[in-house]
Amino acid sequence: MIRFRPALYVIALLAFTAAAHAEGPALPRAATPEEVGLSSAQLKRLEEVTQKHVDSGLVPGAVMLVARRGKIAWQATLGKRDLAAGDAMKHDSIFRIYSMSKPIVSVAVMQMVEEGKLQVSDPVARFLPEIGKMKVGTEATGPDGRPVLRLSDPERAMTVQDLLRHTSGLTYGTRGTSLINAAYVEAKIGDRGMTNEEFVAKLSTLPLKFSPGARWEYSVSTDVLGRLVEVIDGKKLGAALSDRLFKPLGMIDTQFQVPADKLARAAQPGPRPNGQPMTPRFKVDDGAKYESGGGGLTGTTDDYLRFAAMLANNGQFQGKRLLGKQTVAFMTADHTGTRAGRTPGLGFGLGFEVRTKEGEAALPGSLGEYGWAGAAGTVFWIDPKEELIAIYMVQVSELDRVALRNQFRTMVQAAIID
Repeated sequence: MIRFRPALYVIALLAFTAAAHAEGPALPRAATPEEVGLSSAQLKRLEEVTQKHVDSGLVPGAVMLVARRGKIAWQATLGKRDLAAGDAMKHDSIFRIYSMSKPIVSVAVMQMVEEGKLQVSDPVARFLPEIGKMKVGTEATGPDGRPVLRLSDPERAMTVQDLLRHTSGLTYGTRGTSLINAAYVEAKIGDRGMTNEEFVAKLSTLPLKFSPGARWEYSVSTDVLGRLVEVIDGKKLGAALSDRLFKPLGMIDTQFQVPADKLARAAQPGPRPNGQPMTPRFKVDDGAKYESGGGGLTGTTDDYLRFAAMLANNGQFQGKRLLGKQTVAFMTADHTGTRAGRTPGLGFGLGFEVRTKEGEAALPGSLGEYGWAGAAGTVFWIDPKEELIAIYMVQVSELDRVALRNQFRTMVQAAIID
């Protein structure tokens, strides 16, 4: 558990020189990384390595933060917020966090569970009847020798738990070449011109890739959860998240659209080295109808630290309880077990990747560590054993993101000295 010390908090708050926040700083600052058992030299090395990526053009700019034992131990802000404008990156720059939206929406769902509005064992069709009509598609060879889909009833109904842990039978169209993946692409699932209601209506006409619960596959499951939140709360997803999480936590810059008065703070991608194109990214002010629970949020490092600090403190932040301690433990336990689809040593909970073994995975880390990442390279994780939170905010190409965030994770782990 992350420990908070009120007296030290007040002292650090007075000394905190980052931009003023309406709610005050998310966490107090440590005098040095060593105060909370981290190596200044190793964190300086991480900063130097990242600066080389900025200099080479691999990374336009970055904001990196590590907190430990309830204090911000280290933060670095490097490069440009917008290469075209020549504007420097700032600690309050606003990033597309893509799939780091998933833990946020998952927490909102679990708040509803605590309120008695649903159970994770409930069939999704109880709230979204059209989902209950979906069939499982199995590829077979047709009379002409070409592959065709045979449709059959799923072995059991899709549950809310299946959506939370990605065992729903849904997929992402671009993450495979099967006939079902192609059907997702053709149907333009996730097009930003759709409302969340229209998204679920169109999705429900497509086949499931497998029977719910059979295996793990990363998917649009959390987007379906976003629509479920709308149905239960009776309001748009953005409004529901604002009432449930953003306002209570003081996440003043997290939303689906960046307003005009904040556009000058939006971090932008740029060309890769040697002029190679960057992966296209959605416009943060395009007025899209689609409020993607799986990947549509934008926000700052400080905002995400507030969310992470709440989880690290067992559901409580600055005297406000948003989740129960047992709910956080339930969400951050592995819910995939022996199902196929997960990386060895890494399971999946209710909205988070969860480390199940200290070995096997090709990254150092502690048993029980949990977090997730985003398509533009962002990543966060929480290590309860080491009382550590780490956040990496960038807007990079999909070709580079895994190597960059893995380097960040490995070098932060190396900074732990006691």
